Amino acid sequence: MTEALIHAAENTGTTAAHAQPGTSAEPASADVAPSAAEVEAAVHAVADRSRHASRRMATANRAWKDRGLRAVGAALQENVQAILAANAMDVQRGKDNGTSKALLDRLTLTESRVAGLVAALENLANLPDPVGNVVRGQTLPNGLRLRQVNVPMGVVAAIYEARPNVTVDIAGLALKSGNAVILRGGSAAEATNQVLVRVLREALESVGLPADAVQTVDQFGRAGANVLMKARGRVDVLIPRGGRDLIQTVVTNSAVPVIETGEGNVHIFIDESADENMAVEILLNAKTQRPSVCNTVETLLVHSGSTVLPAVAGALRSAGVRLHVDHRIKAALPAVETLEATDVDWGTEYMDLDLAVAMVDSMDEAMQHIRTWSTGHTEAILTNDLANAERFIAEVDSAAVIVNASTRFTDGGELGLGAEVGISTQKLHARGPMGLTELTTTKWIVQGEGQVRA
Repeated sequence: MTEALIHAAENTGTTAAHAQPGTSAEPASADVAPSAAEVEAAVHAVADRSRHASRRMATANRAWKDRGLRAVGAALQENVQAILAANAMDVQRGKDNGTSKALLDRLTLTESRVAGLVAALENLANLPDPVGNVVRGQTLPNGLRLRQVNVPMGVVAAIYEARPNVTVDIAGLALKSGNAVILRGGSAAEATNQVLVRVLREALESVGLPADAVQTVDQFGRAGANVLMKARGRVDVLIPRGGRDLIQTVVTNSAVPVIETGEGNVHIFIDESADENMAVEILLNAKTQRPSVCNTVETLLVHSGSTVLPAVAGALRSAGVRLHVDHRIKAALPAVETLEATDVDWGTEYMDLDLAVAMVDSMDEAMQHIRTWSTGHTEAILTNDLANAERFIAEVDSAAVIVNASTRFTDGGELGLGAEVGISTQKLHARGPMGLTELTTTKWIVQGEGQVRA
C-alpha cells in the first residue's frame, strides 16, 4: 500500500482517489484505507520530492521563471473548459451538502475569474525577481564585504478550503520566488484542484522546470494534512487560509513554522467631518462588491455628530444589506428596517450581506471598540479632518489602515504585489498581504581576503 500511495502523486500530480483504473496511479486496494504509517511515509515522500525541486527552483533565473508563469497562464486558458467542468461538479456537490452562500462564492470559478488568474500570473512575470535582492550591505573596517540578500524559503505548504483560485495564486508566487509548494486544497474543491494541479505541473515541465515544484496532498485527506503539519524539517513554512476554525487548528497543531492569515472582522469609522457622497460610495463598495471575502467591511462605527447615517443606511438597505444595530442607531433610523445587535455581532465575520452598526461619541470610543473586537486585518476611517486621519493611522494596530477608501483594497493584486498567498495578521516575518518578498527569507554573504577574527 505504501508504495502505491507514494506513486499515486509521483511525477503526475494525480490523486490516488481519482486515479484512472488500470493506471500506475491506482492504489493497491481501493477498499482498504491506508494506515497512519503509510500516509506518513507517502506525505514525507511528497515533501522530499518538493525539497529536491526547491533546490532546482532556487537556481532558476528570472527569465526561466517568467517563462514558467506565462506557460501556466497559457495552459489555464487552453484548459478553461475542463477547469470549469470540474468546478461545476464541486459547486453542485457543495449545494447538495448545504454549503453556505459565502463559501460557494469562494468556490466558484467562471471564465472571467480564470482570466483574472491568468492576468495575475502575467503581472507576476512583470514584477522584479525578489531572489538576490540586496537588503543591506557594507564593507567593514577589516575589509570584509557583507551583503544580506533575499533567498527562497524552500518548501512552502498551504492548507486552505474551497478556494481554487488560491491553488494558482500560491503556485505562481512560489514559482516566481524560487520555492516549491505543497498544496492541501480540501475536499470542497477536490475536482477543481485535481485539474488545476495537473495543468500547473504539465506547464512547468513544458519549460524545463520541475513538475514537483507543485504538488498536492489532497489524496491523503485530513490524515495527510495532519502529517504535513508535523513535517518540521521537510517543510519550511506552512500558510493556512480559510475560516477561523481551520486557521486555529493549523496554528495550534502545527510543528512547522506557521504564517497566520487571520479572519477579517473589518471596521469602518465615519467621523463627524466625513463627506456624505464619499461615505455612501465607499460603504456600498466595501460591503456589497464581494461580501464573501476577508477585506469586506463587517462593522460600521458612526460618530454621533455625523449627518451621513440616513443616506448610508438607506443605500445599504436598498442594496439588500441587513443592518444589525445598537439602540442608538435604531433610534436614529426609525423608518429603516434593522435587527438588534448583540456582542455576537461585534465579533462576527459575516461574509454575507450583513453589517453591524454602532454609534460612538468620539474617536477614542471608536478605537476602543476596534481594539476590543478587531482581528487585526483592516480598519478604515472616513474623514475630512487631517489630524483625525493621522491619529487613526498612528493608534490603530492592524495589518492595514485605510483613510478615505474602501477596505477592498487590502489585497495583493490591488496593492501591486501581483497576487497574494494570504493576508497575515501576525507581526513576525510578514504582515498584511503576502506577495513575492514575503515568500523569501534572507542569507548573509560574507566575502573576505583571508581575514581572521582577532
